[in-house]
Amino acid sequence: MKKSLGAQTQLFPTPVLMVGTYDQNGKPNLMNAAWGGICCSQPPCVAVSLRKARYSYDAIVARKAFTVGIACESKMAEADYCGIASGRDVDKFAVTGLTPIRSDLVDAPYAAEFPVVLECRLLHTIEIGVHTQFIGEIIDVKGDAAAFGDDGQLDIMRIQPLIFDTSHKGYHGVGPCLGQAFSVGKQFQQ
Repeated sequence: MKKSLGAQTQLFPTPVLMVGTYDQNGKPNLMNAAWGGICCSQPPCVAVSLRKARYSYDAIVARKAFTVGIACESKMAEADYCGIASGRDVDKFAVTGLTPIRSDLVDAPYAAEFPVVLECRLLHTIEIGVHTQFIGEIIDVKGDAAAFGDDGQLDIMRIQPLIFDTSHKGYHGVGPCLGQAFSVGKQFQQ
């Protein structure tokens, strides 16, 4: 028998996403957001959910753009700091030593040190309780050369993305591939 926990935000895993924006003065900012993920295939879209009180909220609304960097194991402390500090009070790029890069496709920055970035144009804004979900159309995905496998595709083991444990508030990495999607379940086909 399963134990009831009531209504909670328990989903495993959740990605650690680094949302890049420019404030009203053009200062680059990064925030750590675990409430997000791919939400549409055509057009390709990603969703991130933020509270209105977050500094990045107004920046996304004003600029109608944001980036989503994939946090990686080697930059765990920097990613965590971007979820602790507010861009209202500090320059997170200066404090962490991350390098801001201006997207040439959308009006938002990203950190050079994160291996993959999604450049997004704001497509929809949905009010959901205490969070607002920003749906961004993915205009481009950029990856470091080291993030690609021999097959020319992004390789999760080379990226080493951080994942967030919503239950224990901890960071984890990914393990080896356990099986090929759309293949391991074929044993049940008739």
